[in-house]
Amino acid sequence: MPFPRRWLIGWAMLAIVSSGLFAGSLGGRLPISGTEILGFATGAACVMLVVRENIWNYPVGIANNVFFIVLFWRSRLYGDMGLQVVYVGLAAIGWWRWLHGGKDHGRLTVQRLGGYEACALGAIGAALTAGFTVYFRSINDSAPFLDAVTTALSLVAQWLLNGKRFENWFVWISADVLYVYLYASKGLYLTAVLYAGFIGLCIAGLLAWRRVLAENRADGSSAAMAESAL
Repeated sequence: MPFPRRWLIGWAMLAIVSSGLFAGSLGGRLPISGTEILGFATGAACVMLVVRENIWNYPVGIANNVFFIVLFWRSRLYGDMGLQVVYVGLAAIGWWRWLHGGKDHGRLTVQRLGGYEACALGAIGAALTAGFTVYFRSINDSAPFLDAVTTALSLVAQWLLNGKRFENWFVWISADVLYVYLYASKGLYLTAVLYAGFIGLCIAGLLAWRRVLAENRADGSSAAMAESAL
């Protein structure tokens, strides 16, 4: 999708805000690390690209994962750190699926989630939450349950995103609400603000992908009518 003017303004604002944060950090006026700022910038850029169905969200997202691996290690949020490692692998899979996972190995299109798949992912998410909670407690994670449930939700959401399932946005929004609380409670205020911004971007993504679904249905109906007329 091409970027409309309002999105170009958004990119400019992201660059200005990120530059200001770096200046404040280097000058000692803001208690924010350069790693957190880079995580903020690449994270926001990644979600903006996903909303536009732009394939560049994957390399930008991998860079974001690397920055957050470092950040979460320092904050003893081991679940989130491990999640970022998994994301790198999932990003490689999603990158390929978006390019070649569609009809006749073409680009993948936005689709709805089926009932069977929804039930299966719900059960997997619940099992992951229970298992991660026990594990994170055993390694002295600083927020075992919240870390576990957000990790499980994020893995399910990423799986849905890789398949371009419309419902991925609902799962991301649920995870991001919990992330805002988790990161603010750990003093990662910039990251908490980033995830609050993610909620807004996810809502924008949900609305944009809903329009795409409607367009795909309309195109499919037109194609079916044309074939029946032959």
